[in-house]
Amino acid sequence: MISGAEIMVKCLQNEGVTMAFGYPGAVICPFYDELLKTEIRHILVRSEQNAAHAASGYARTSGKPGVCIATSGPGATNLITGLAGAYMDSIPMIAITGQVNSELLGRDVFQEADITGACESFTKHSYLVKRTEDLPRVFKEAFHIATTGRPGPVLIDVPVDVQEKQIEEFVYPEEASILGYKPKTKGHEMQIKKALEVISKAKRPVICCGGGVVLAGAREEMIRFATKSGIPMVSTMMGIGVVPMDSDIYLGMIGSHGKPYANKAMNNADVIILCGARVGDRAVSSPDILEARATIIHIDIDPAEIGKNMRADVPIVGDIQGVLQSLGDQCERVDCDNWRVTVSEWKKSYVSTGVPREDFVEPRSFITDLSGMMEEEAILCADVGQNQIWAARNFNVKEGRFLTSGGMGVMGYALPAAIGAKLAKPHRQVVAVCGDGSFQMQMCELATACQHGVVVKLIIMENGKLGMVREVQDKKFGGRQTAVDLSGDPDFVKLVEAYGIKALRAHNNAEARVLAKEMLDCEGSCVLVCNVDPKTPTL
Repeated sequence: MISGAEIMVKCLQNEGVTMAFGYPGAVICPFYDELLKTEIRHILVRSEQNAAHAASGYARTSGKPGVCIATSGPGATNLITGLAGAYMDSIPMIAITGQVNSELLGRDVFQEADITGACESFTKHSYLVKRTEDLPRVFKEAFHIATTGRPGPVLIDVPVDVQEKQIEEFVYPEEASILGYKPKTKGHEMQIKKALEVISKAKRPVICCGGGVVLAGAREEMIRFATKSGIPMVSTMMGIGVVPMDSDIYLGMIGSHGKPYANKAMNNADVIILCGARVGDRAVSSPDILEARATIIHIDIDPAEIGKNMRADVPIVGDIQGVLQSLGDQCERVDCDNWRVTVSEWKKSYVSTGVPREDFVEPRSFITDLSGMMEEEAILCADVGQNQIWAARNFNVKEGRFLTSGGMGVMGYALPAAIGAKLAKPHRQVVAVCGDGSFQMQMCELATACQHGVVVKLIIMENGKLGMVREVQDKKFGGRQTAVDLSGDPDFVKLVEAYGIKALRAHNNAEARVLAKEMLDCEGSCVLVCNVDPKTPTL
């Protein structure tokens, strides 16, 4: 005989899961008791939301689906923000929640919440398991759904009695067969041929690299296609890191917080090749203008994304890696030498904002300095707010990764994501950057890093304000600052030291450069607090 809880654990083992992030409670205890008997490493976080963020960082760095666990009621609802962030950024994740006894469902008993209903719009799929016998099928389907097509989080809600019930045998399915779910992965050859014809006639083409390229592991295919065709490349925020910022073929990030010359190239292009990009409002504020000027080729694994925000003249549904491979195999160098020279001159003539200061740490120039200090394969996790944009615009991702919450923009993402990333790649340098506002949404996870021996480096940009909101209020509301003053914050150096972690404080850029090297060289975890002028702009 075998219990449902033991089946759940065996399902994870069959899927090759070696690590999970979670926070237990009464109705998930049967599962936790069985988890204890395995080699699966459990990371106890200090908040369920951060379990999802850590699983996200782990998934994005390891290439495997992240697993997060919570109990029923508030434990499950605390996961929602993390799941929503993973859904918007297409991160493969399995969320396992405990649920009250099946007989009590719908009676509003202690810690009951309809988590599958609450998460309906924030998960790729969800299950409320009502029979122990269904657990093997459900887990097999969940991992299949989370990792195929456009990746995303899948929720499995398991009542405590389903976990406790004993059945005679466990048989894990060899494959998942789901009626109506057959993701298309191979791009249509005729559509690829049409795209090549359009590209061959282009005079001002641009490749727009989105997060789908990163998720698909299609970096080599993208670089090969761009290099062989000679087409200049821009990226969305989620597409950062496919090519280094200083590469000859890369112009920079587009959008409301992007590089002016990258936006200028998009606005003047006659052919735009969208690769795994959603074309959200932060990346393209006026898609109708681009539609009127350019022929749009849109490549995406999710057919629902093509044409949703921008008209697609040549839609290609398929795995971006395979489509880029085909384009790279068949394309020739595009006859647009004048365009290449023009966009290159735009990039060279751009003067970077941010000059080192003696009275404060100027964050934009500091991030540039930090980038030069870090290892080739380093991972930078940026939080949300001004620090995200400072990092996205000024950090040069070489062979590493840039992780951030792009679609949902979740404050408090960086530290737990960095913990997940470091656990996935222990030998890589991992640095998180956050503001003093977002730090206080995640600082409890310093305890997680300490407990589990996870070495992370954290930079806190302390300006005493919710900087990006303050900037909006200054520009659009006559400078009337409301609820953005962070007076009353603790001394972050003393707070960090209370966790037994080394803490440093920089008052200007000269100090920041020296202390950043000390932080990076430190054998254990280390936090660098940078005093930033509250009036420092985002751009």
